[in-house]
Amino acid sequence: MLLRDPRIYGQLVVYSVLLVVIVVVALLRGGGTAAGEVNAAAAAQSQHEARPLTIAWGGDVTLGSAYGMPPDGGRGLLAPLARTLRAADIAAVNYEGTLGAGGGSKCGLPARANCYAFQAPPANARSLRGAGVDVVNHANNHAYDYGAAGWAATRAALAAAKVRVTGGPAELTTVRRGGRTVAFVGFSTYPWSAPMADDAAVGALVRRASAAADVVVVFFHAGAEGASATHVPTGPETAFGEFRGDSRHFARVAIDAGADLVLGSGPHVLRGLELYRGRLVAYSLGNLAGYKNFSTAGLSGVSALLTVSVDARGRFVSGRVDGITLDASAAPRRGGNAARVIRDLTRADFGGGGLRFAGARISAAERAHE
Repeated sequence: MLLRDPRIYGQLVVYSVLLVVIVVVALLRGGGTAAGEVNAAAAAQSQHEARPLTIAWGGDVTLGSAYGMPPDGGRGLLAPLARTLRAADIAAVNYEGTLGAGGGSKCGLPARANCYAFQAPPANARSLRGAGVDVVNHANNHAYDYGAAGWAATRAALAAAKVRVTGGPAELTTVRRGGRTVAFVGFSTYPWSAPMADDAAVGALVRRASAAADVVVVFFHAGAEGASATHVPTGPETAFGEFRGDSRHFARVAIDAGADLVLGSGPHVLRGLELYRGRLVAYSLGNLAGYKNFSTAGLSGVSALLTVSVDARGRFVSGRVDGITLDASAAPRRGGNAARVIRDLTRADFGGGGLRFAGARISAAERAHE
């Protein structure tokens, strides 16, 4: 028999091994490689989605009015903030005022005493996008300074600048980042916004946002104003004879309904932070930029940008406070003691708020139970 010849048998073994090698190489060059690429891409996407999402939040911004108009459309005004805003996955501010031309001011002619109406040219909206702002809250007391026409003109200017906006009644705005959908809703005590004092309405809108997104961010504009308003009281607040909401109660209602991050504005001064059910509440970041439109006296000139990291379920991971100081014209400059001010207010109002401060860095004091 030929197979009994050792030389022929050895040749057959060699040929068999070569055939196996050829088949394996062919598979790797064909479908095997494609499958490997798909698996690698899926793993990379999963890892990207698992990375904490960063959201930067600043306080009140106005880009001009009859009281003062920043040069160059406000680009230089916001330039010192751009590095921090652009570094975040999503950056947001409260836009205080309107963007438009002409129309009737709420203050009348001549303007009533202690009445302030803000209107900047529509083109100034581009400076928001240029600085890295992605979303603005427009649920506030100045959104209707020029009535329905001014409100609509502001929305058109922001859309033209590719800046998203939220804060109208039942308005839900979503942004897609890092494989996740983030929903934004805004509340205040005014009829042109979602109503923060109506628990049922708050719960309904937040639950709708939660059903539409992976992470839900809730803005609110509330509270008394000025240097004496740094503390968050228990119960409702008023300013200039107006009801300005119950911030503590609202934040809990929103989080209980599914909010992952609650970001406040309105007092024009810094306020403390609080961790509730593993979700962060920032009650006020003060004034961020308002060329000759905001007071900068005392604590009104101390501001900050807060960058918050949340996990895939919206739970607080960490935070960072970048201190901002407003000059005499209410233009922002980097630096200042905002982190210390926020830390002290957090300890005074919330017993530490479940948070640990290490300079500008913020972490959970302990893992909150849900």
